[in-house]
Amino acid sequence: MKDIQHHLYHRHRSPQWKGTVHHHNDSYLCFSLTLGSRSYLKPVTTMKLNGVVFTVAVFLCHIWLCSSYSRRKYYKRPVKPNIVFVLVDDLGWDDIGYHNPDIISPNLNKLANNGIKLDNYYVQPTCTPSRSQLLTGRHLIHMGFQHTNIKPMEPTGLPLDSPTLPEKLKESGYTTHLVGKWHQGHYTEKYLPTNRGFDSFYGLLTGSGNHFTHRRCFLGYCGYDLWNDTTPDLSYKNKRIYSTHLFTKKAAQLIRKHNTKKPMFLLLSLQAVHTPLKVPLKYKELYKNSWIPSGERRRLAGMVSCIDESIGYLITLLKKKMMWKNTVFVFSTDNGGSTIKGSSNWPLRGGKGRYWEGGIRGVGFVYSKLLKRNRIISRQLIHISDWFPTFVRLAGGSLNGTKDLAGYDQWKSISYGTQTKRKEILYNIDSCHYPHGDKLSGTKFDTRIKASIRFGVWKVMTGKQGRGHWLAPHYMKDLTMQDRDPPEKNVWMFNIARDPLERKDLSDAYPQKLRMILDRLAFYNKTAIACHNPYMDLRADPFANNGVWGPWM
Repeated sequence: MKDIQHHLYHRHRSPQWKGTVHHHNDSYLCFSLTLGSRSYLKPVTTMKLNGVVFTVAVFLCHIWLCSSYSRRKYYKRPVKPNIVFVLVDDLGWDDIGYHNPDIISPNLNKLANNGIKLDNYYVQPTCTPSRSQLLTGRHLIHMGFQHTNIKPMEPTGLPLDSPTLPEKLKESGYTTHLVGKWHQGHYTEKYLPTNRGFDSFYGLLTGSGNHFTHRRCFLGYCGYDLWNDTTPDLSYKNKRIYSTHLFTKKAAQLIRKHNTKKPMFLLLSLQAVHTPLKVPLKYKELYKNSWIPSGERRRLAGMVSCIDESIGYLITLLKKKMMWKNTVFVFSTDNGGSTIKGSSNWPLRGGKGRYWEGGIRGVGFVYSKLLKRNRIISRQLIHISDWFPTFVRLAGGSLNGTKDLAGYDQWKSISYGTQTKRKEILYNIDSCHYPHGDKLSGTKFDTRIKASIRFGVWKVMTGKQGRGHWLAPHYMKDLTMQDRDPPEKNVWMFNIARDPLERKDLSDAYPQKLRMILDRLAFYNKTAIACHNPYMDLRADPFANNGVWGPWM
């Protein structure tokens, strides 16, 4: 525009203009329509244009030539980023090196320290619910998943009417892959990952299993659980290959074969550090001289170190493939650690399966060269359901066709540090859980129901929550405290900003605030559908299905 204004200004000062070529930011050449000699004036003057009309004509032609030439020759569409999401099973708050120096995880530490640590990031307290919210961005109460995990013999799954994250990313041209744990239902083939948006799937369908033999036993029913797309992969049935190594190998194959003309979405859903706590000896040996006395704790730490090594290997491959600079890498746990199985959420209260902070405050970080800032600890309120709209929008996609989303697009708050739109998190309302205690009078919500919500800095829990202990590391064991709440208690309120360890219950101190937040629970509860928690179907017995866990209907 400055060049055009310059020409128009000198048009009134000189009867002759010189032909010029202008360079705009070295991205394209733009030829100005100017008058270099009288001969160029002849076609215009024969049209008998007056001075004003001629000036406008020059101006419009200039714009048209510049824009059409630049669009035709030099315009490039923004390159859509690759998205690599690593979901670790049952990783506790204190189970990673950048929270606990006893844990050896140099690759993860480096990524987190040079990226953005999510310090106010929340997940669900168990596996199936967290994964369902990652894949759909919806509230659990709107999918019937508010009660518990999907059991291997339950005829249920991720609702078929919910568009999934890989389905939405495919609309934007992505190739989509799931490697590792599914745990979103498998009783018919319609619920398998490759029928829910993933171009490929390699992993286990149920929630856990032996890390070496890939067998799962449930209530005395045992079977093999390792799948390649819609077919059991029996090639490892009599071999011992560790789950993290196997899934890393498969992820590496996908990266090597990837056509870089298309963006990739890779969900690496690792089975570790879920029980049984198994790891190759060399990783456990890393801790033989450590301060960790417990055998279980050492095995879990070794599992984390194995994950760390695998992530380092995959990043090296992404760099060799020239994909790393255009990759958004997200690391997340699916729920808090199981403190009775070697994990630690210190100094947070509680653990896996509970709505205390130790069960739902997630280890998470983002690393990418595309971030507008780095080496940041973000305290923005973020929930696992936010990844769905965040990734869809980051991919240039549309949220049209999605259903009652709970998640928010958080890319600007993560990358730029702008204020998040999220002001509250409905963790859950589990109306299928048995009522506990007496109903608090004067409220719209039945406080006997197990529920939890975050509203601003406030967190309210109702119903029977259980296991609210603080389990300190061995060298601070004097700080370990058990839950001292009366057994009939069913209402708690904490200021999480000031009291993230949930030591001081304020439900009696702020009764009006409490009732206002309970009203929010009542509002959400009106929109809930029934829990989908069907009876187990014995037709799922692997003995009747060629010895494998898989579709039986």
